[in-house]
Amino acid sequence: MNRSEINRYIEEAISFFDKFYFRLPPWAYFSPDEWKTRGMEYLEIKENMLGWDLTDFGSGNFEKTGLLLFTLRNGKPGHPVFRKTYAEKIMIVRDRQITPTHFHWQKMEDIINRGGGRLCIQLWKSAVDETLSSESFTVQIDGVTHQVNAGDIVRLKPGESICLEPYVYHKFWAENGMTMVGEVSMVNNDVNDNRFLEPVGRFPEITEDEPAQYLLCTEYPDFN
Repeated sequence: MNRSEINRYIEEAISFFDKFYFRLPPWAYFSPDEWKTRGMEYLEIKENMLGWDLTDFGSGNFEKTGLLLFTLRNGKPGHPVFRKTYAEKIMIVRDRQITPTHFHWQKMEDIINRGGGRLCIQLWKSAVDETLSSESFTVQIDGVTHQVNAGDIVRLKPGESICLEPYVYHKFWAENGMTMVGEVSMVNNDVNDNRFLEPVGRFPEITEDEPAQYLLCTEYPDFN
């Protein structure tokens, strides 16, 4: 992806969050030069990969296949200091923009439509060999049990949410407009806990066609 695209999408996200009165922490707006002046008191942000995260999943077409996220909190079980057992994200899903089919081996998560269009989530259970199972199963939508068949699409209106357990494959996109999506979950581990049905790239290769306005969660400097 071009850095100019990343800058533009983050600026767009900030405006969209503001529209729904969703406020980010102060460091969300730091420039790269501001980050260079920060010390070890900011280490948790780097260690737990908090902050801006944007990916096209290696597709080369972010608006068709991609996702913008901001991780607000996360932990590392067993870490002597940063040992939270939970995580929270806020995401922007564009109209018809696909996040490819995947599940998590460990993480249970609630996905919440926080405003905008409708969030569409297509669901399957994983078979033993980690292919798509044809069996039906139950999910919790706002605390209510629902039976779903393999490949069913759940459409969440603003304010609605779904609980996704480990080994439940899900693919999602928005319809009827850009959508702000929350995630409340167990600890998030993008390195070792994502199982995509088809191989994808997780973090983008960036062409530096203009200076960065913000740093992604993989770009923080070493703190002293």
